[in-house]
Amino acid sequence: MRNPESTAQIAGHPIHPMLIPFPIACFVLTLLSDLAFWKTSNEFWSNASLWLLGIGLILAALAAVMGLIDVFGDAQIRNLTDAWLHAGGNVIAVLIELYNWYSRYEHGTAAVIPTGLVLSVIVVLILLFTGWKGWEMVYRHRVGVTNQLP
Repeated sequence: MRNPESTAQIAGHPIHPMLIPFPIACFVLTLLSDLAFWKTSNEFWSNASLWLLGIGLILAALAAVMGLIDVFGDAQIRNLTDAWLHAGGNVIAVLIELYNWYSRYEHGTAAVIPTGLVLSVIVVLILLFTGWKGWEMVYRHRVGVTNQLP
């Protein structure tokens, strides 16, 4: 039986796993800059968080499109519970970060402590879960892994 195959790929390499480190890094760095703002009250960190959230949301949308192409392109992936837990958790994380960005855009530094910081912590915890589910798909279900060595 063949492994579940990534539909969105370049030269046989799945695109989704190439993109996901970037929004993850942005959302984790948002948490770190929120912590820095909490400790220093320096507005630089609040602005950094706003930019990191915006960039992370754009890159998350791009990664999501590639992930959806993979899910809808292969029935084996669609049939994996881990795929739906991974996708659903990431949708929740992105919706939280979208609200987090909007709140900061509207209210400035007043939106960072405590609400923005708490939302950033929640999202990083969700990302730990969805990352685990993503690795389950690769290492347990072999999604996007070639069937044979060249």
